[in-house]
Amino acid sequence: MWGIVPAAGRGSRIQPLAFSKELLPVGSRLDGDVERPCAVSEYLLDRMVQAGATKVCFVISPGKSDILAYYGGGYGPASVAYVVQPNPSGLCDAVFRAAPLIAPDEPVIVGLPDTIWFPDNGFAALPDDCLSFLLFPVDRPEFFDAVVCDPDGRVREIQVKQPNAASNWIWGAFKMPGHVLHALRDLWLARHRQDEYLGTLVNAYLAAGGMARGIPAGTAYVDVGTLNGYRAALGLLGQSEPPVRRAAPLAHHGDAPPILATALRGPIA
Repeated sequence: MWGIVPAAGRGSRIQPLAFSKELLPVGSRLDGDVERPCAVSEYLLDRMVQAGATKVCFVISPGKSDILAYYGGGYGPASVAYVVQPNPSGLCDAVFRAAPLIAPDEPVIVGLPDTIWFPDNGFAALPDDCLSFLLFPVDRPEFFDAVVCDPDGRVREIQVKQPNAASNWIWGAFKMPGHVLHALRDLWLARHRQDEYLGTLVNAYLAAGGMARGIPAGTAYVDVGTLNGYRAALGLLGQSEPPVRRAAPLAHHGDAPPILATALRGPIA
């Protein structure tokens, strides 16, 4: 199973930082018996590894070599690859940068590396055979992508940062077979790469006869990309039982699995 981590954004909402926002220390982890600061993106990688991901692809911008230096070639049992998004062109562009690495029959999970959510085994609630979204209840859905579902859980529409959203359930992560990732990429290319947000592309996918499911299995979701979100994340971690301090140890360069590294710098053809 592949995990895709889109980490090419500028992080302008929480600047100035002297490092990539995905490495912002939030909470702590245990490195053996030693407690150390935990980078916010480690929470997502923990959840991916727990879900069975054996390969993780970071999509980074050219200036984010600190992420490569931090994670090296692996995280716990998972190998780590890197692809480059030359310019910040939105989530769809970032996710599809990883598509050449993924076979049609491989399952794929995707999450945002500047978020923290519970339960930590949320990916396990998502089916393997279709595009599915892990949904979380929030008070202000207009700041996110609200997912409107039929009573049977089929996604009817994704409302992207829409005032007066029809649902207070937002997507925080998603899963699909590799062939669905490639179908979405083909649709995105056919639409002349006009979709910056995943939600508008998924709406077009549904209109063309595609199917997606929304799974309301999430209980708490925090976007750490703002100062208020950072404070909320600290509060959420302080309330969590057991404490979120069990991130898999980093596989440092000396003992890492072989690095799967690639630089896809050109346009996606």
